[in-house]
Amino acid sequence: MISHVFVGVSDFDRALKFYSAVMSELGHRLKFCEPDKPWAGWMAEGMPRPLFLIGRPYDGNSAEHGNGQMVALLAPDRRSVDNAYASALANSGSCEGPPGLRARYHPDYYGGYFRDPEGNRICVCCHDPMTP
Repeated sequence: MISHVFVGVSDFDRALKFYSAVMSELGHRLKFCEPDKPWAGWMAEGMPRPLFLIGRPYDGNSAEHGNGQMVALLAPDRRSVDNAYASALANSGSCEGPPGLRARYHPDYYGGYFRDPEGNRICVCCHDPMTP
């Protein structure tokens, strides 16, 4: 259903450091990075889509985060949610809700919420039941 998600950033170097740490915890690899444009993209191993992209807005104006917008990244397990959330906070992210079960969505929904250094709201979540 999703081809790619593009998140606009104004400070590319700071955003690259932030998202590199978070994506690493989720097992995603950097597909490309072009600092002169500037933009970069990550993908899941062995999957050409979807892509997660960051970069300066195409219109040349400053990036602005939107109220009510959020990107949710799928994690392979709950530990990855915890690790990605911790990496986000360790790389200038801010807490929007620590990792935990949120049964109001469904009994196995486990997610953590944070904002990147530019204010974009991000969720990392896992929908699978806890495994022993």
